[in-house]
Amino acid sequence: MSVPAPPHDASPPGQPRKAAAAAWIGSALEYYDFFIYGSAAALIFPEVFFDDSDPATATLLSLATFGVAYAARPLGALFLGHVGDRLGRKKIMVFTLVLMGLSTFLIGCLPTRSQVGTLAPVLLVLCRVLQGISAAGEQASANSMTLEHAPPDRRGFFTSFTLSGTQGGQLLATLVFIPVAALPEEHLLSWGWRVPFWLSVAVAVVGWVIRRRLDETPAFEQQTATEGVVKLPLVVLVREHWADVLRVVAGALIASVSTIFTVWALAYATGDSVGMSRSSMLWVGALANVVALAAIPLWAALSDRVGRRPVFLVGAAGSAVAMFLFLWAISTGSYPLTLVLGVLAFGVVYSAANGVWPSFYGEMFPTRVRLSGVAIGTQIGFAVAGFAVTFAAQIAGPDGDDWFAVSLFTAALCVPPVLAALTARETHRTATERLGERVPGSGTERPAKVTA
Repeated sequence: MSVPAPPHDASPPGQPRKAAAAAWIGSALEYYDFFIYGSAAALIFPEVFFDDSDPATATLLSLATFGVAYAARPLGALFLGHVGDRLGRKKIMVFTLVLMGLSTFLIGCLPTRSQVGTLAPVLLVLCRVLQGISAAGEQASANSMTLEHAPPDRRGFFTSFTLSGTQGGQLLATLVFIPVAALPEEHLLSWGWRVPFWLSVAVAVVGWVIRRRLDETPAFEQQTATEGVVKLPLVVLVREHWADVLRVVAGALIASVSTIFTVWALAYATGDSVGMSRSSMLWVGALANVVALAAIPLWAALSDRVGRRPVFLVGAAGSAVAMFLFLWAISTGSYPLTLVLGVLAFGVVYSAANGVWPSFYGEMFPTRVRLSGVAIGTQIGFAVAGFAVTFAAQIAGPDGDDWFAVSLFTAALCVPPVLAALTARETHRTATERLGERVPGSGTERPAKVTA
């Protein structure tokens, strides 16, 4: 006779911290790979993989390859979400890390346009697609793992480590690129840019060791032992949770703030119209991420007290205003002003939404379809956010310096996340085993208070 799995909130002592730490480290390693591509797409790839006789077009095409991974994410989410809800969170977390490490290493080995012609950008896009598929399952599986291990009254805090891990990965990627970007042009374009991509081998090995030691969540084990797994999670999502999937899609557009800050603003600031140095702008991103590492868990802990919706709204609405100030600061050419407002916009304000969405989205769904719901919803939204960089480059005009138009565009992309939060249910006091529960015939979730 099989022994029933423990309740959802009955993780062994220390397991929530172990899951959060593993999610942080794994996400940091995973997103190190993902973000070094963003830096290279803005600074290196226009000259290495595209026709540098037309710099504006080369930059536009390079930024488009950054968005290609986001286009691949929804397809990856369909597959990896399905597998994760059927076979468990742990298997997906290991698989995505290995795939990301391999695809990133291969980018560092690619021949350039001068060596093989148009085959070079084709191979680059293929590797970028593999990166996107990997990223599609990474955050959803890590979010589900930490949420289902966390104490019910601290789910916001523990799940936030997945997102602070991504900030850690972005910080690491930026710090690696600072000395690389300072190399003489000849060395930078020949071999220097490849080094950060080659380092992904070490990233993949360390991440694999860490994640292999994770335990599957009690919530998933109980689901498997009692009701069994869902054969077709997508069917259940469409039939029972379509409204929440749409909310997650809308909410995920807030990632446009990150992609425009990380990629377009970097290209704009270092372009001919402003002329800031590569290294100085990379330091803006690095310091903003240092601040975000502290701000994200603080905002998330606040959401455990006051709710997910108000904290998310502060981040979404505040980012619309903060990006105006940041891009204006770049246009003035003042580096101290750019540094201060960049840290404020990305390190503090954006962190409010970024830190709370793992719990906010994950709590909308029950265990049986949680990974699929979060993966599919976020990756569709992130696909739009990825191409926001390409649209921004077009909106900025032929000289790439219309920062005000890009600011308006970014603010418009913050509107759907605000509407998603305003129409969502508050779930921070709902017991873990009751998340996503629905009253038959009403189409609404029944709130169940956390008991002591």
